[in-house]
Amino acid sequence: MSSIEEPILLHTRGRAAHIVLNRPRALNALNHAMVRSIDEALTAWEHDPAVETVVITGAGERGLCAGGDIRAVHDDARDSDGARSALFWRDEYHLNARIARYTKPYVAVMDGFVMGGGVGISAHGSVRLVTERSRVAMPETGIGFVPDVGGTYLLARAPGEMGTHLALTGAQVGPGDALSGGLADHFLPSDAIEAFVADLETSPAAEAVKRHTRPAPRAELAGHREWIDDCYAADTVEEILRRLLAHGDPAAKEAAVTLHAKSPTSLKVTLTAVRRARELGSLEAVLDQEYRVSCAALAHPDLVEGVRAQIIDKDRNPRWTPADLSAVTDADVARFFVPLGDRDLGLNGPRARGV
Repeated sequence: MSSIEEPILLHTRGRAAHIVLNRPRALNALNHAMVRSIDEALTAWEHDPAVETVVITGAGERGLCAGGDIRAVHDDARDSDGARSALFWRDEYHLNARIARYTKPYVAVMDGFVMGGGVGISAHGSVRLVTERSRVAMPETGIGFVPDVGGTYLLARAPGEMGTHLALTGAQVGPGDALSGGLADHFLPSDAIEAFVADLETSPAAEAVKRHTRPAPRAELAGHREWIDDCYAADTVEEILRRLLAHGDPAAKEAAVTLHAKSPTSLKVTLTAVRRARELGSLEAVLDQEYRVSCAALAHPDLVEGVRAQIIDKDRNPRWTPADLSAVTDADVARFFVPLGDRDLGLNGPRARGV
């Protein structure tokens, strides 16, 4: 296989080690082999004194990474027992935790689309840069799934109820909101990416960041915080919807329309997951919770149906089970959070291990 066809390109030059996601036609979507390759590279570079900084970028012009290979998850859940997907998530979530605790600067250039699994391999890094082209999102409720890869950890810590809004609606945010929401640290103009990455090869990351970053654009959601914080502070999805519909701001009603199209089960599980993530404390504890939720989603019909409607058939008309919020009981939600025993991820408990 030629280097052009390799899904991930790894090389070192000067002080910097480079990870380039190289599936531009698939918006650099992550598969299991790519996750393992990144993990192996981080192990080697962590113990290489010549490597001072790790930088991750995406090939092509459209984005860093549009998420995980959800089509493969769909096929596994539809045709098998989901074991391959559970193993993929196990390795992916361990990688997310490792990135967050990496001992050297981990620089993520979050240009273009950065969604789902793309957030997991970037927004846990120590240096996170967005550009004017960045569109960051956790869109899982639209495919019958729940934000994972540490997404509920990040969104639970966003100001006010901004994270709840983004988790439930799956809305994409630009650079200003990514920065104000704690998903990124710096603004880098897209035409400065090449020079910035080259600078990392000869300079410490902090110096390169100082030279190339610029003031951030305006955060668009800042002007909507009043209705966001009020409406999403409710304890149930039903009450959130009632408040959104009753609010006078047209954007609040638009959010309600968006929520009506999402999986009712995913909405209720996501709200619970974000609320619980606020209390769990560490990223590792939240990833443990997300793994339980993700594995439970494999057995729920909405994941297969959501991916079918949005990605495979593209009819954009998912038939959710159940179709109404009122039919999703507290017991239904609680099943997603049941410990898995020996199959638990174990990042935060006595079975915790490094990768």
